[in-house]
This record gives sequence, structure tokens and C-alpha cells, in this order.
Amino acid sequence: MPATALRRAAPTVRPAAPTGWARLVPPGVGLLVLVLYVWWSLLQWHRWEVPSWDLGIFTQLAKSYAAGDGPVVHIKGHGANLLGDHFHPILVLLGPVYALFPSALTLLVVQDVLVAVSAWALTRFAVRALGAAPGAALGLAYGLSFGLQAAVSVQFHEVAFALPLLVLALGSLVERRWTAAALWAAPVAFVKEDLGVTVAVLGLVLAGRAHREADGDPRPVALGLGLAAWGAAWSALAVTVVLPALSPDGRFAYADRLDLAAAAADPVGALVSLVVPGQKALTWLALLAVGVGVVLRSPLVLVALPTLVWRMLSPNHGYWGTGWHYSAVLMPIVLVALLDAVLRLRDGRFRRLARAAPALSVVVALLLVPGRPLADLADPAAYRPDPRADAKAAVVAAVPEGASVATDLTLLHHLVPRAQVHWLGTEDDPAPEYVVVDRLGATWGGNPPRDVAGWARQHYGADYAVVRDEKHLVLAHRRG
Repeated sequence: MPATALRRAAPTVRPAAPTGWARLVPPGVGLLVLVLYVWWSLLQWHRWEVPSWDLGIFTQLAKSYAAGDGPVVHIKGHGANLLGDHFHPILVLLGPVYALFPSALTLLVVQDVLVAVSAWALTRFAVRALGAAPGAALGLAYGLSFGLQAAVSVQFHEVAFALPLLVLALGSLVERRWTAAALWAAPVAFVKEDLGVTVAVLGLVLAGRAHREADGDPRPVALGLGLAAWGAAWSALAVTVVLPALSPDGRFAYADRLDLAAAAADPVGALVSLVVPGQKALTWLALLAVGVGVVLRSPLVLVALPTLVWRMLSPNHGYWGTGWHYSAVLMPIVLVALLDAVLRLRDGRFRRLARAAPALSVVVALLLVPGRPLADLADPAAYRPDPRADAKAAVVAAVPEGASVATDLTLLHHLVPRAQVHWLGTEDDPAPEYVVVDRLGATWGGNPPRDVAGWARQHYGADYAVVRDEKHLVLAHRRG
């Protein structure tokens, strides 16, 4: 096919800003998404829920950046450099925000804002290309998608920063604004070590698309290839140099999560393992459902492959499903790729399906809401306060400002803003001034220490006495 025919086959967009009430659709969708997720985060905070230690870790990182101390996170080990755990230099941006609002809740709201901004941006691209109603449907499908709900429910993670960047990069690529796409994509490499590979694939997609659609201009192709090299270089540098150099044992801590050598030795088995067992297949089906199937018509879906491949080839089954935050970065890719697919198909023989796709996508998102976090907003039981809330608040208040404290999961991120927090039981940590134990907490697997002072004395080699013991929450203070 000649180049001119290829250019005629390319999807057309309407980059002009929407007029009239259509201008209100993108901010309206963004505001709705913000309200829903902030509401849910506040509800979760009200219930004192702590799904993991990650929020405590990232809160301590933000606190350290705010104080000008660098990425020091004692929860991971006394004096530990968190850039030796994962490569996320973009999180330095948390420092100024935390300095203004020193609370773990701040990070939850920051994540909610990043989700909402990405929903606004995606809706804006969709309204510009398709009109108000289809654009609103795509924006809502994104904002309510299972990947974003799961990410918000497990509290803050660094991938939240990738969401608006990916939407803006991919949306710009759909509109053939090559330079803008590359500039928005480039910082994604600083969100996490694996996302440099995602940037690299995005660069290759940009180069391929520009080769077909840039009217013979070689500069966008070179830009895409440069972006691909940039992303690949940062992932390689992070995994082989930065992370091992800053890790306490001199190696990339998650190297065992993906065995590329085994996959290369048995490529057929590796391909089969991408969709087996069924938990993996369900994740693929969920993504196809959100993209109404037609998403496969867009080459932008290739940008999702790096994340999906490392997750599905990993022996860690926690990466395979639709829970946690691992699908969050896939949501911008799938929904912008759906927009691109609709533009490609709307004037062909599949035009009816293409025109219905935005509405179908939001229907899929709504059908997946039951059993997901946002369903809690309509459940009266979710508004019941934690029966131990007063006791938890009393323990937090009893730890003096600036004191060192070792704690288990229950009060971890509540203690970080006021104290120097360590994870309870970490080897080689100095003896803290205080020890906090929740005998009902998940940390102990149903077998908590009966004598908290004795346990602390044995572990830290210092003398401790219990100063509070209420509703199974125990606070011990170091003597002398």
C-alpha cells in the first residue's frame, strides 16, 4: 500500500478544544473520580485499615525527603536507602507536599489526585476525538476501572505517578503530537525500574506510527527511537547499577521474581505460562473486557506487554491477578488504546461496534464494581468505626514526638509522622525507646508474644517495661 493510502487510513482526530457544555465534561469526570476516591480513602482511614506496610514505608520516605535526609527508610532496616529497593526517584516530589501536610493520609490524597488528573486528561482526549458523550463514557470507564480501584484500596504506591504521564503521552501520540508524547513519556522511566521498558516499547510504537503517518518527516521517527533507547537504558542502569549499589546485599532485591533464562530455554512453555493457571487468564480476560475486545485493533496495546509479561512469568502468584496495584499502569494503556481503536474502526465495517465501544466499556466497569472497593461506599457496614479506634489513638499519642519506636503493622503509618519508626523484629536494628505490639494484628499470624516486655528484652538486649496494655494493644518503654 502506498504511503499516501496509509495516511488516509490513519484515524482522524479533532484536536480543537471542545466548546459549550462539552468543555465541562473532562473536569466533571475528573472531579467525580476525585470525590469517589478521596471519599473511599477517608473511609478506609476512618476504619484504621492497614493492608500492608507499604504506606508506612512511603510515608517515611516522604518525611525523609521533606527533612532533606534523602531516601532513608528505617522501616526497611536502620539507615536503609529505599532507592536500593526500587528505582523511584520521582518520589522526591512527595517531600514538599509532605512538609506542608505531614501525615500518611497526605499520600493517599496525593494518589487520589493523580488518579483524578489522569481521568480528566483521558476524558479530554476522548471528548476532543469523539464528542462529549462517548468521551465521558471512556473517562468514566477509566476512572472506575478495576486496576485503579485495586490500587487505591491497597494505599499509596509509586506507580500512581505514572498514570497521568502515560495518559498524556499516549493521548498525545493518538493526536500525532510526537514531541509532546515523548516528553510526557520520558519521566515514566523514573517511576519504577520496570517502567523504563514500558517507555522503550512506547518509543518503538511512536517511531512505527510516525513512520507511517508523519508525512515523510524523519524527525518523529528518530524521536521515537531515542525515547526507546532512553527507556531501555534507564531500566538497565537501574537494575544492574543503581539498585545493586544501594542495596544492603549488593544485588537487585527482586531479581528472583523473573527468570528470563528459563523462559528463553523453553519459549513454548513460557508462552503457555503467560495464561496458565486460570488466575492469569482471568486477568487477560478482564483487560480485554475493559477494552471491549476492539482494543486489540490499536498498536498502543503493545505498551502493556512489558508489565504483563514480567507479571505472568514471575513465580510470585501475587502478581498474576487483578488485585493490588499491579494493574494500575495498564488502565491508561488499555483505555487510550481503546480510544485509538475506535478512531480506526469508526469509518469501516466495524463502525457500529466502534461507536458502541465507549458505552460498552463503562458498562463493563460498572459490572465489575460489585465486590470492588468502591462498592463499600454504598455499604452501611463500611461506615462502622473501628471498635479499638480510641485505644489505637491513645497508643499513638503516648509515643513522644521524635522518639524511636519499633512496631508491627497495625499502627505503622500512624506512628511515622511523629516518631522514628522501625519494623518490629528487624535484625541489627538498635534498641528503640518504645515497642508497640498488637496481639490481634496480622503480623503475628495468631501467635503474638504474651510477654511483650520479655520479647523486646530478648530481641533488643535492653530492659523494657509495659506502660500501656489496652484492647490487645501493648506499649513497652525502654528503661534507662
